[in-house]
Amino acid sequence: MQWNLRMKAAEAGIWQASKMRRLLAEAGLEISAGKMSMLWSKTPTTIRLDDLEVLCTVLECTPCDLLVPTPIAASGVQWPSAVVSSDVGRPASRIPSATPSQRPY
Repeated sequence: MQWNLRMKAAEAGIWQASKMRRLLAEAGLEISAGKMSMLWSKTPTTIRLDDLEVLCTVLECTPCDLLVPTPIAASGVQWPSAVVSSDVGRPASRIPSATPSQRPY
């Protein structure tokens, strides 16, 4: 995923993390200067859905505007052959179901 916060902020006329932080606080999201710096300069490894909702409200955008999928080849992810096989999209009827003794609960 590509984190697109700075681009969306720039489109909204927000050029500094400190201004973004003030706008978020006005919308009810109080975050530390350190966390704001991380959100501003790097792709977060996690983000709370509540925080994402406030970001989208302030920037008048959707989560899809902030979290942009990157092509699989560019990300370096190697998918298992089963995922990219011709069986994708077919019913999963050949997948054996767990017997009662194999269930984890």
